[in-house]
Amino acid sequence: MEELPFGFSLTDFHMQVSMMFHLMRGCNHPHLPALGLGPGQPRMLSYLAVHGRSSQRDLARYFSVDPAAVSRMMDALCRAGFVRIVPGEDRRRRTVELTQKGEEIVRAWDRVCAGTDEVMLAGLSDAERAQLQDLLDRVQANMRAHLAQDSESEEVRDE
Repeated sequence: MEELPFGFSLTDFHMQVSMMFHLMRGCNHPHLPALGLGPGQPRMLSYLAVHGRSSQRDLARYFSVDPAAVSRMMDALCRAGFVRIVPGEDRRRRTVELTQKGEEIVRAWDRVCAGTDEVMLAGLSDAERAQLQDLLDRVQANMRAHLAQDSESEEVRDE
């Protein structure tokens, strides 16, 4: 591998993605209190809107987050009336589904996100938007595959 310029990590691709995430969050997060939501909760509700009743394990796997964190988040969303927790054989096997109140909040959140998308994509043609979506999908697939390989390697080392 060739020598990288000193300070490369300030301007490389991962930093650009990180900066975009923080800027996007700055646009979206001010809307959370009015919706009665906390950080990370809208994406969980959106997942349930698309996928329907789901296990907490599925949510954790999809978002690459700790299952215990998902459990705590679902408890809070349940107390707020946005989701209903359906008991399973044990706490780890319970599933979650949106309530009508949760569906209303997802619709409101979708409007917030659509406005942020318009800000982010201003000046891009439909073709450029589609190309950017495709490229980001491919980058995400690369990262998921890489993380899955790392996870498999760890499992082999643990045996």
